[in-house]
Amino acid sequence: MKILNDLNQEQKKAVEYISGPQMIVAGAGSGKTRVLTYKIAFLIDKGFKPGSILALTFTNKAAKEMKDRIRALVGKKADDLWMGTFHSIFARILRVEAKTLNYRSNFSIYDREDSVSLVSNVIASLNINLENLTPNFVQHRISYMKNQMITPDQFNKSLTSTLADKKFLEIYIEYNNRLFENNAMDFDDLLLKPIELFKSNKKTLTKYKKIFKYILVDEYQDTNKAQYELLKLLSPTRNKVCVVGDDAQSIYSWRGAEIKNMLNFKKDFKGAKIFRLEQNYRSTKTILAAADSVIKNNSEQITKTLWTENNDGELLSMMRASDEKDEALQIVKRIKKEISSRKLSLNDIAIFYRLNSQSRALEDAFRKEKIPYKIVGGVEFYRRKEVKDILAYLRVLTNQNDEESLLRIMNFPQRGIGNTSITKMIAFARKLELSLFATMARVFEVIEVKERIQKNVKQFKLLLDKYIDLKDQLSIGELTSALVDELGVLRIYKEENTQESMARYDNLQELLAAVQEYSKENPDTKLDDFLAEVSLVSGVDQYDEKINSVTFMTVHSAKGLEFPLVFVTGLEEDIFPLSPRFDSDSKIEEERRLFYVAVTRAREKVFLTYSRSRYRFGEVAYQSRSRFLEEIDEDTYEELYSGSGRKSGRRKKDSYDEYYQESFDDFDQERRSLRVGSRVTHQVFGMGKILQILGNGDMQKITIAFEEHGTKQLLSKFANLKLI
Repeated sequence: MKILNDLNQEQKKAVEYISGPQMIVAGAGSGKTRVLTYKIAFLIDKGFKPGSILALTFTNKAAKEMKDRIRALVGKKADDLWMGTFHSIFARILRVEAKTLNYRSNFSIYDREDSVSLVSNVIASLNINLENLTPNFVQHRISYMKNQMITPDQFNKSLTSTLADKKFLEIYIEYNNRLFENNAMDFDDLLLKPIELFKSNKKTLTKYKKIFKYILVDEYQDTNKAQYELLKLLSPTRNKVCVVGDDAQSIYSWRGAEIKNMLNFKKDFKGAKIFRLEQNYRSTKTILAAADSVIKNNSEQITKTLWTENNDGELLSMMRASDEKDEALQIVKRIKKEISSRKLSLNDIAIFYRLNSQSRALEDAFRKEKIPYKIVGGVEFYRRKEVKDILAYLRVLTNQNDEESLLRIMNFPQRGIGNTSITKMIAFARKLELSLFATMARVFEVIEVKERIQKNVKQFKLLLDKYIDLKDQLSIGELTSALVDELGVLRIYKEENTQESMARYDNLQELLAAVQEYSKENPDTKLDDFLAEVSLVSGVDQYDEKINSVTFMTVHSAKGLEFPLVFVTGLEEDIFPLSPRFDSDSKIEEERRLFYVAVTRAREKVFLTYSRSRYRFGEVAYQSRSRFLEEIDEDTYEELYSGSGRKSGRRKKDSYDEYYQESFDDFDQERRSLRVGSRVTHQVFGMGKILQILGNGDMQKITIAFEEHGTKQLLSKFANLKLI
């Protein structure tokens, strides 16, 4: 193929090798996407049918970009590829094979918010009242269990004798039961259910092994146990498998990703060949040298050396601020200067932070200076309340068993059906083993519900029945527009005429436009296909680089993106790296990889900022600058000051090493006790400050202000807090 002449020697070797399993170790900016797209085009040229190629990615944005590139190389053949995220591809398979698992093909997909709501309802129905078993905590733990492929039965075998574990098991079992009754799957089930399907039904597994002649996996370093198991199950004969990844960018262990999947690839896939892509096309020599000088401190990694033919470029700049407000002000001033001197657009600039809470001071400064900005990974469009409300209506139209969605809309817009009446209807439904939707048709039999409310329920049921009948007669766009119009929610928001209500009005108008556009582009698509697609959209998928504004995002959201100019902020101990003092080496190594990801997003220039103090946990905290700043090669950076001076890179006496030695050498965690004012970490809620302690022994309650999750009251016995 002539197009292979566009590749460097190592890229070409990786593309042309199709004799067995292979792992492509693709360093940052080394042309990973190009290699994957050219490889798929090469496979098609060698006779592989597009419909026999399975390409798995981690974001819809990456899948779309890749498919567009392949289409440019091979034409419309690209449309037949099985290409998408793990979750979208296996949701597609589950729709076809749902009956084998006793599901209906129109099952709902619950996002995290839906799952938390279901957990909350389960806890209430089981009458469990333990302070430590909050809906958020339980949902997080269930998700972790599923990512580790730990079923309730398996958890029961390793069950401790604590009351909290026994109650958690009850919730876990009932949560799964409710999902099944609702004909719904949560996000983690989209990986677990296919494994269950393939292991319990060899015929189905054989069917898909015959379909998929070649499998490619992008971002392999981010695969978890379930994703790895699916790859092993579906691996074609002779292991026609190609995985691409960079161990130095493995940053998702908190959601189950296992770096060992990459480190052990040669052992798991016999005869595998390793290809290393080490030429970087993105960054300057100085940026690469700085990033490499930090990441080389990790012991758990695959050896590689990134190099580039790009120019040396500028030194990285370190900026010290007095506090977060000063940090934001300095960044604003620097951006104005850089735009003027470099002739940059606002969308050429990104600001990265470790914690979402860091954006507040930045937003204040940008608003004050009237500099446009966009936040990626904030409240995602399809997760906004008013949008989810309408999507809940659409879910019920296609899946009447979806009790969570029905509960969400039962009294929206307000129709006089209160929580007390709903609780009585649910009790009636449970007693007669009916769905809540079926109970609505028999609401006059629920004598505890007042006649006026019974009539309201009947009217609501008639409304739903009307649109259930219409959903197969109208396009998705026509159906949604008619429903929103009859509900009158746009009118309600407009009449309310507050800043918040008008924002909701605009969001619903945007939703209607999006549905209309989708309907035109996919005229034959069913409603449940549309709902499945939007349920799998992430914040990064909605990132639009064409909007001319500065981009704010967490470093986790930044992976896969690049910008000419990058600011990495909050480089202080306890922030970046996050709470390292009592963490394992593996967690510190992951934080270091996260820093590596942040720096290597930049093409031309990097600013690294840190503050001497920062307002945290309701008080001013004095910060020590990040150990990662001390690990950077001193020949690759300069230190800038808010005054006129600058200094080339040299270690300063106020460095992390000195601070850590003086403060913590003689620290003994066991001898410390919890007290008001103590700073602590919690495995789910992160860092916080103790505001109040009540009681003693097993019933001691602690009130904590958490940096990211607000104020919580926990039982000391189960909280498993670590003192900072």
